[in-house]
Amino acid sequence: MPEHVSSPIHGLFNNKSLRKTFLALRVPLGVLFLIVLLTQVEPGWFVPGLLVSVAGQLLQVWCMATIKTQKKLTVTGPYMFVRNPMYLGRFLLVSGVVMMTGSFLFLGVVSLVYYFYMVNRVRREEQLLAGLFGEEYKAYCREVRPYFPGMKRFNPAGLWSFNRESVVQNNVLTNIALPCVCYVLLYVSTILRAA
Repeated sequence: MPEHVSSPIHGLFNNKSLRKTFLALRVPLGVLFLIVLLTQVEPGWFVPGLLVSVAGQLLQVWCMATIKTQKKLTVTGPYMFVRNPMYLGRFLLVSGVVMMTGSFLFLGVVSLVYYFYMVNRVRREEQLLAGLFGEEYKAYCREVRPYFPGMKRFNPAGLWSFNRESVVQNNVLTNIALPCVCYVLLYVSTILRAA
């Protein structure tokens, strides 16, 4: 995408006022998004979309149960493969649900919006992490790519690094329950649309 087109879009995604408004409206917007999905789900696309979404949900839960937010630099679990696995998991979760509509146009629009959200959010977070963890974080960044997994820091001992404090702090149980409720509603909608 040419710079003269993408720069204003990046500006929107970094506008503090818009981000604050979106944060305040995230629940009603999420409900509206679910309602749209419920009216558009295509029975033939439910299972493929569910598989992609569940894979993303599993990755996201693994991240949430591993990360020690702003206390210690997390370099174990999925973070030994890629610096931003939670955003990749969330992308798969959302993309899988959108895939259930069978609309590649809708999937493309959601993917484009998510791309700008993720890139800008990651930039802000990486500046924060560089300030918090200094050289340790810079060394980590030199070895682990932001979006494409690699094996440079792979250590089998750090693969399963679940942390009880992280599970509580990151509301892992809620983040498991909400998508499951959505999956059930989408399944019911699929059955009704197939009838």
